Amino acid sequence: MLRAIRWAAWTAVVVVCLLLLATAGGWLLTDGPLGPERVATGPASLSIGGPFSLTDHRGRAVTEQDFRGKPMAVFFGFTHCPDVCPTTLGDMTNFIAALGADADRVQWIFVSVDAERDTPQAMADNLTAFDPRIVGLSGSEAQISDVARAFRVYYRKVPLEGGSYTMDHSASVFLLDAAGRFAGTLDYKESEDVAVEKLRMLAASR
Repeated sequence: MLRAIRWAAWTAVVVVCLLLLATAGGWLLTDGPLGPERVATGPASLSIGGPFSLTDHRGRAVTEQDFRGKPMAVFFGFTHCPDVCPTTLGDMTNFIAALGADADRVQWIFVSVDAERDTPQAMADNLTAFDPRIVGLSGSEAQISDVARAFRVYYRKVPLEGGSYTMDHSASVFLLDAAGRFAGTLDYKESEDVAVEKLRMLAASR
């Protein structure tokens, strides 16, 4: 009888430990440091970025090869975004001004996750409110899906009342060196001092 009680107790302990491990693993892959919003903050060995084929806001077809040779600051969003995207593009414009001549050593990229509405013209119209060095990129749903997967970016179409929709998406700015290797991120509403320091280091990278 005593042996059976001990066996049941140890079995319960093992089950609880397994449940805790499963819960911890789920947290790591969702809200934790390995989740989609945080994976880009890891070491430069992470595979962030890769081949893509999109159209810039001037109507020119481009690939990742068109941006090799200079570091890149890449933000994913959409033109109908009510807050995160204009805030981030405004921050990028301020960072460019604060960097002075160093800003020209970085390529500033805004990639749309809204294939349905963000045509090259829509991107061009949206970007008139921000620094002209920011390049808008858009494409088909398949093209956007490919580039988002390459950068490990989360995005999702969210229906609204009245038949409209918005887009839920990652908010980080991805930093890549001149060879296209992942070099870090800027968090949403990163302090200007911290962001400019990261960008100066990026501008000096090769």
